[in-house]
Amino acid sequence: MREVPKCMSTQHPDNVFSPFFSDSDVLAGETEVKEAFFVFSQLGCSEQMWDSEGKAVDNQVVEKLLSKHMDFFSKKPIGKDFYLTYRVPNPSVEKDQGKILLETLHSIPRAFDVAKAAGFDNAPIFEVILPMTTSHLELERVRNYYEQIIIGKKETKLGNEQISVKEWVGDFQPEKINVIPLFEDLNSLSKCDMIVEKYLEGKSLEYQRVFLARSDPALNYGSASAVLLSKIALQRLHNLEEKTSTPIFPILGVGGSPFRGNFTPNKVNNCGEEYPSVQTFSMQSSFKYDHPFRDVANAVDMLNHRHRSAPLDIDEKNALKLIEKMRIVYQGQIKEMADLINAISAFVPNRRARKLHIGLFGYSRSLKGIKLPRAIKFCAAFYSLGIPAELLGLSALNEKEFDQLHNLYVKLDEDLQDAAHYLNKTNLGQMPKTVQDGISKVLGWIDFEPDEEYREITTNVYENFKSGNPAMLMEGIREAAWKRNFLG
Repeated sequence: MREVPKCMSTQHPDNVFSPFFSDSDVLAGETEVKEAFFVFSQLGCSEQMWDSEGKAVDNQVVEKLLSKHMDFFSKKPIGKDFYLTYRVPNPSVEKDQGKILLETLHSIPRAFDVAKAAGFDNAPIFEVILPMTTSHLELERVRNYYEQIIIGKKETKLGNEQISVKEWVGDFQPEKINVIPLFEDLNSLSKCDMIVEKYLEGKSLEYQRVFLARSDPALNYGSASAVLLSKIALQRLHNLEEKTSTPIFPILGVGGSPFRGNFTPNKVNNCGEEYPSVQTFSMQSSFKYDHPFRDVANAVDMLNHRHRSAPLDIDEKNALKLIEKMRIVYQGQIKEMADLINAISAFVPNRRARKLHIGLFGYSRSLKGIKLPRAIKFCAAFYSLGIPAELLGLSALNEKEFDQLHNLYVKLDEDLQDAAHYLNKTNLGQMPKTVQDGISKVLGWIDFEPDEEYREITTNVYENFKSGNPAMLMEGIREAAWKRNFLG
């Protein structure tokens, strides 16, 4: 079995600072090819997610990497020492992007041809991530399309000449690909083990990777609920691994803000202690570009030498009860804040060229179609006001339940302290009463030191928003992000 990577570099646009190899604040195109090489050659991260979901993507990435850096990859080939893993659209949710999925799958044999022509004998691309997975059938469709249509049709005879597709354009490899489900909502996270088990039936797989989202569940149900959902999913996947004897390697999609995982170069051990059974942690843009290079490289080295173990035991029944209580209060508070957050997020700077994405929150009928920005801009908008979203929803609990939460979420106090450091009580006093009262209750349970300079910055952000001063508003949002060392 290959060494499954311990960290996966992604293109999530949560960075404040731009990398040295980019001549623009917005990374796209050739710059993302440069990023992949930087991640491999300088940071020592062995996997780069290549995202074709919600953004323009360059399917010639393998050819460009090999043509520019043959000396490097001749010693450490893509697909053997370093990995590109495609993230593709899910047609069940994003029908208008369905053809992009097909284009991406058809590019996999082309990448193989490029590598073979360069003297390599291994497939450079052999895994794809399917976002918003809700059923094993969605995974089967991707796998079956690749095997039946792309690979299966190579022996098809064409016209009267009866020449096969393979004879005409050459062989198609690899013959199989691995499909990685990405679970993003409460229902799919809660039954991820059943979906994966159903997908494994009748297959003899060397291993199965499973991707658990951390940001969208936080946006939809609250930060603490997202932690508990991740831990329930990890426990159930561990049980499935023991039941099926198929190795299961979880991936956890964590970001730099506490709301999205509190995964920074100086906190990689914290996440390892919270989620010991995770094989692969996502290394997003802020992790790579908002911290000193040496700290980032050292953190990657620590991740690469980390050993996973069994997940921490979690009382699932109690966890689900707390999730439901927190979810209801959190979503009520978000309804009160939605208009303001949408308005502020419009001024949060872009860091990647992305297409419109309405997010899972907008699909929920129970919320009457409330639409919010993607998780990074959502988080950035709250922080720019000095209202850390991590503090929302927790007021649903009483003191006894908050104590119980500590048994389920071991880094709770640390994450809340890190978030509350950026609280602006002046702005909090101008928020809806449900938000004021809820956060005030939570503050009574934690020890924290507010940052006075940050309070001043975010007070000016809100004042400039109310007075309609967009230039100063955008400058304040950037200044607050520089102070935090992450955008959102």
